[in-house]
Amino acid sequence: MFIDIHVHARTFDFPHRNVPGGGRYATPEEIIEKLRPRGVRAACVFSRVNPEVGWFMQSVEETLMMAEQHPDFVIPFMNIDPRQCLNHPDADLGYLMDHYLERGCKGIGEVCANLRWDDPRMENLFRHAEERELSLTFHIAPKEFGYYGIVDELGLPGLERALQRFPKLKFMAHSQPFWAEISGDLTEETRNTYPKTPVAEGGAVLRLMRDYPNLLGDLSAGSGLNAISRDPDFGYEFMTEFQDRLFFGTDFADVRNETPIIDFLNDAVADGNISREVYEKIGWKNAEKLLGIESVG
Repeated sequence: MFIDIHVHARTFDFPHRNVPGGGRYATPEEIIEKLRPRGVRAACVFSRVNPEVGWFMQSVEETLMMAEQHPDFVIPFMNIDPRQCLNHPDADLGYLMDHYLERGCKGIGEVCANLRWDDPRMENLFRHAEERELSLTFHIAPKEFGYYGIVDELGLPGLERALQRFPKLKFMAHSQPFWAEISGDLTEETRNTYPKTPVAEGGAVLRLMRDYPNLLGDLSAGSGLNAISRDPDFGYEFMTEFQDRLFFGTDFADVRNETPIIDFLNDAVADGNISREVYEKIGWKNAEKLLGIESVG
């Protein structure tokens, strides 16, 4: 049933790369064991290549190995740091993209480089991805230094300029500083959090989704779920309005993670708050179309 648009995993060879503060990355076997009983039939697995994002780097080859081991569940994504290939704005990142496309990768993500949207190296990444009609999942950072993600200001002006400059690139939005912008009362102090107040008019997310058809929404993690559940009536309307551009996801990574978005969506359709058509599009049909994979009805 569900196709998870956003998952992180580590191979069985490295199950004990614990991170400070506790926890560890789940193996693909552990993710399958957790997600399949909850109705997830496949998951897009991202590599962590950006040095800002974690204590242990990860190659795309490791993700491809997981896909070879679990071809019926793992959908591999490539990830490319815009500073690769001599840290130059004219680097041939397309060569890398073609290499990974030939090996079965379905998109790019999760891009977490702590650079600005209009950094020439970042735009070089976007340009090559747009030429290949790829989707690109991104994380946003509220500031430079001490964060991971593409740097943007309150109101997401950098993202808007990128949406304008690369209209054929499918930008898959993720992270607290993106989804908190669903409300018009956001402040600098709350933009990297999970606000619980009712959604106020004037949010940047609603405006950008309406103005730019190349902006897609990744509903994974606490950030995506919070955006549609903090004000449930608003969330149901939001999912209905953008039913063709929203995607179910969990951001499952740590063995301790849970999957509350599944309960939220199941309850929403069971109670008649969203239609079955909306539920199926967000749950898996949009992903089937985006990734070019076989439909199961």
